[in-house]
Amino acid sequence: MNKSDLINAIAKEAEVTKVQAGTALDTVLTAIEKSLKKGESVILVGFGTFSTAERKARTGRNPATGKAIKIPKRRVVRFKAGKGLSDAVKK
Repeated sequence: MNKSDLINAIAKEAEVTKVQAGTALDTVLTAIEKSLKKGESVILVGFGTFSTAERKARTGRNPATGKAIKIPKRRVVRFKAGKGLSDAVKK
């Protein structure tokens, strides 16, 4: 499923236009992004939790040459599925 498929599903389920569904989806994604940029987690009960984590700097290897390279530290996004989502996928 891609973004336009999701917009179509939202529009059909909520009985709104595709433009309204697209605006709603963009608003939700922007709000999640802003919270994660601030370092806050986003908890959607029954669905899951979006959070950020700090990856330490480390040494890696270039697979083509085998040469060691330094990988700088960075913040990454994590998602942990909630019980409701996990149970729904198992069925």
